[in-house]
Parts: sequence; C-alpha cells; structure tokens
Amino acid sequence: MHRWESIEAFIEVARLGSLSAAATQLRVSSSHISRLLSHLEQRLNTQLLVRTTRRVTLTESGQWFYEQCQHLADGFSHAEQQITSFSNEPHGLLRVSCGSTFGERYIGPMLTRFVQQHPRLSLDLNLTNRSVDLVNEGYDLAIRLGTLKDSSLVARRLSDRREYFVATQGYLAVHGEPKTPQELQEHNCLKGSSPLWGFCIDGQRKDIRVQGDWRANSGVLVLHAALQGRGIACLPDYIVEPHIESGTLISLMEEFRCHDAAVWAIYPKSRHLSPKVRQCIDFLVETFEDPDWRKY
Repeated sequence: MHRWESIEAFIEVARLGSLSAAATQLRVSSSHISRLLSHLEQRLNTQLLVRTTRRVTLTESGQWFYEQCQHLADGFSHAEQQITSFSNEPHGLLRVSCGSTFGERYIGPMLTRFVQQHPRLSLDLNLTNRSVDLVNEGYDLAIRLGTLKDSSLVARRLSDRREYFVATQGYLAVHGEPKTPQELQEHNCLKGSSPLWGFCIDGQRKDIRVQGDWRANSGVLVLHAALQGRGIACLPDYIVEPHIESGTLISLMEEFRCHDAAVWAIYPKSRHLSPKVRQCIDFLVETFEDPDWRKY
C-alpha cells in the first residue's frame, strides 16, 4: 500500500466521520478504505479510530495524528496549486525565428506585447531569411511565410498571404508586359531570398527559376529596386499592396498568382507543449484573426 494513500484515506475518514462518505469522496470502495486504515494502524502500531456501525470516532492518538496529517495535507494541496500555477504560466526564454521584414513590421511588436503580459517570460527574436533548424539550433518557434515543404514540424496557419508580380509603368513601357510565366525569361527579374517564383499553372503550383542581374535577401530592397524601374519583382501583399493601390506599381499575370501561400507558426512536435509556446501561438492566432492586425 502506498503510504500517502493510507494517510489520505485516514484524513477523509476523520474529517467526515464515516468510511462510506470518505470512500465516496475518494471514489473508491468502503472495503478499500477499511484495508488502508488497517494497514496504517498496523504500521504505526497504534489504534487511530474506533469504528461502530453508525460512526467512526478518533482515539486520542488518532486525534493527534489527524492534526499533524492535516498540516501535511494542507501543505501538499498548497504545493500542488503552486506547481500547477507555475506550470501553466509562461516562463523562461522564448526563442523565435522570423523573416527580417515581416518580423520587424509585425511579429516583433506582437511578441513584445505578449511578453509584457507575462513578467516571467523573456524573448530572443532572431530575424533572418534563412530557414533555421529549430531543433538543432534551439528555437521554440518559427514564423514562416509562403508555401510549406513537407516536414516533421507542426504547422499552425496564422493568416493568408498573397504574392504579386509587379513592375513600374516605366519599365513595362520599355520592355513590354509579360503575359505568362514563360515570358519572364525575356525580362530582368529582381530576385529575393529565393530564385524560384511560384505560379498557378493548370490548377497546380509550379515553381519556376527566374533570371536577372539583381538580388537581395530583403523584401524592402527588392521593392526599392522595383520602384526604380530596375525590373519585375515578386513581393508579398504587406509590402507591395499600397504601391499597387497608388498606381506606382502594376500587378502582372494575375491569373497565374497562387493562393496557397500563408503565414505559419512552426514548432517541433512535443507530447506536452510548454506553456510559453502554446500560449504564444494562441496569442498570435488571436491577433491575426483581427482584420486590422496590420495596423498594430
């Protein structure tokens, strides 16, 4: 018999004055309670209870033992409450990776608000356009954009994301407007972090390698080059839509744009996801559900 189980049974019987009531409280049988009490008295070599057909009363030794055990039970209950509170409250260092531009504009401010809500939590946000190895590099979470590759990681969709092919009217006036992805071979493409651009062709996504004499792993710099009429760029909505709306950039090949891109929270599989990761993801999901999340 487990020592604490018999003490717990004794406390409930002493408190309620009944084996059956204690059994109901502990969700066991009365016979099981009786065996626990017998083993406890045998181990202590003293009588703790006087049992009658109607009621159970404490002996003098039983009263003293009950008072001591009650202190232990109260301490144990308090310890349970404290550790549960500690386990459910985000704490420690939260390490997150995200692309530079999106991280600076949106994820950084969002995570700052999240950390402010949890004083025992600290943040390490690494902005890089490199696809980090979460497990080997010790990251809790990554925010990734676009279409995901198959992975052993868990992905949570945060928001839709649209990509546009754009150029200035001045560039198009000199070089012509491409109507299909194949015609991009005749144009100067401003490459970002990847030389592959995704197109929807015959209902399926197809990645095509583009050519050009300009490249930067920064969406902001690609935008600047496009605005200067340097070439055609592939840029996400949050960077380029204001310029399309103002007419400084022209959206191209609309029928070939893919609609499967998104913003994702990526994290390693875990049987028990830590409170800091679980609650951070929930916070991001709730934030992105707001139609005005880009204004934060």
